Amino acid sequence: MATALCLPGALAHAEASPEMKQAAIAGVDARAKLVQEMVDSVFSFAEPGFQEFKTSEYLTGILEKNGFKIERGVAGIPTAWTATWTNGTGGPKIALGSDIDGLLGLSQTPGSPQVKPMVPGAPGHGEGHNAGMPLIVAAALATKDVMQKEKIPGTLMLWPGVAEELLATKAYYVRAGLFKDVDATIFTHVSNDFSTAWGPGGNNGMVSVEYTFHGKTAHGAGAPWAGRSALDAVEIMDVAWNFRREHLPLTQRSHYVISNGGGQPNVVPDVASVWYYFREQNFKSIRSLYETGNTIAEAAAMATGTTVERRVLGYAAPNYSNKPLAEAAYKNIELVGMPKWSDDDQAFARAVQEANGLKIEPLRTELTPLSTPATRGPSMGGGSDDIGDIMWTVPTITIRFPSNIPNTIGHNVTAAIAMATPIAHKGAVAGAKAVSLTVLDIMTTPSLLAEAKDYFQNVQLKDDTYDPVLGKDDQPAIHLNADLMSQMRPKLEPYYYNPKKYKSYLEQLGIAYPNTSATK
Repeated sequence: MATALCLPGALAHAEASPEMKQAAIAGVDARAKLVQEMVDSVFSFAEPGFQEFKTSEYLTGILEKNGFKIERGVAGIPTAWTATWTNGTGGPKIALGSDIDGLLGLSQTPGSPQVKPMVPGAPGHGEGHNAGMPLIVAAALATKDVMQKEKIPGTLMLWPGVAEELLATKAYYVRAGLFKDVDATIFTHVSNDFSTAWGPGGNNGMVSVEYTFHGKTAHGAGAPWAGRSALDAVEIMDVAWNFRREHLPLTQRSHYVISNGGGQPNVVPDVASVWYYFREQNFKSIRSLYETGNTIAEAAAMATGTTVERRVLGYAAPNYSNKPLAEAAYKNIELVGMPKWSDDDQAFARAVQEANGLKIEPLRTELTPLSTPATRGPSMGGGSDDIGDIMWTVPTITIRFPSNIPNTIGHNVTAAIAMATPIAHKGAVAGAKAVSLTVLDIMTTPSLLAEAKDYFQNVQLKDDTYDPVLGKDDQPAIHLNADLMSQMRPKLEPYYYNPKKYKSYLEQLGIAYPNTSATK
């Protein structure tokens, strides 16, 4: 249902006309079925970082049929692409993006309140990234219609967040110049609320780096003195880092996995690797934390008579959102409002919470206020999102859209349960409307874009500048997850959604909605 645009005082600042906005909202509503099909399809593909081949083929196919020019393999990343459409000559160039990758080991049957892997051991969308690009596609198509009808000059450029869970691509997008002629960017991320923010995000930036130690093999029992254990070096580095934590700032977050621990116990490992995430709140502290890690790695090598090399696998800058764009977007979020949840939606949300021991809280019906530095208060650090690299390159905001259930756990199967249900579909439709209206504001209001650029140059960049920890020889880690998907893809293919045959993915899987069985 289209949203009325007669709210008193809603159009207090210069923006696109109510008629244009009404047309955009109607255009998104007309594509609600397409949104459902895209959300469900991407969920069913369940592809992790750098392996989003089916997802990218599917989404670019839809965009290409709708007049967008596709460039594939951008920034040296096989699953990355841009989709560009231009109307007339001149006008702003607005980039629209969202992430598309899933997470390892989080396969989940949608619509089942209980944890129920669809393919045991397979990836799944436990962060809800299956809904973001469908939202962006619908918003772009609705905006394109209005721009053509109203003869609004400008360019739309869509792009996917590849391997965001590895924080491994957007810095490379920036380095490759994908945003060099972009005027503003709107990014979206799934949530259980409908919101946006401006100013420093309070989260941490990050560098992802793998240290590989090289030693010498020997018989582990017959002549261990003849060997030099690379695994010993890994373990000494980890122990040393854990001792060092006591003397690091409270805002830092750091964690690691041993990605290669050797072959078998009776052979002294000559190669072993450990993969670290170093997170901090600003560029200087990120670099300092990374250099501390490098020093400890070198010390571990010296202690064990081994050598060490390192490879940066990813980078994420701290987030910083544009104030004028966020304020404009929030007015559009207010115009759109929260989705109208049905009794079935609320019953299913409660069933999910009950079945998984989560706090009981209904689907949100009220908007979350605009988040500002004053309302957020001081931050002690936390997670990362590599949209930050784009935020430090061009005026950018993130719109969070309500496609998930309150109190589900991020990076957990509970966050996948609702992501191919009416809850996810309705939230994505609402988000698409807010994105489309905000793009039209930017396209038709030169003063808004001028204010956004002024804030970017004279406020955001006043005291800090983009300083990624990427060397000239660092390249995207496109090898990651390839071996896993060579095993899992044949098991996932029988579960791909067929929208020509079934009205929804739940119907294809034979799952009634709402399934309210709370059996644990």
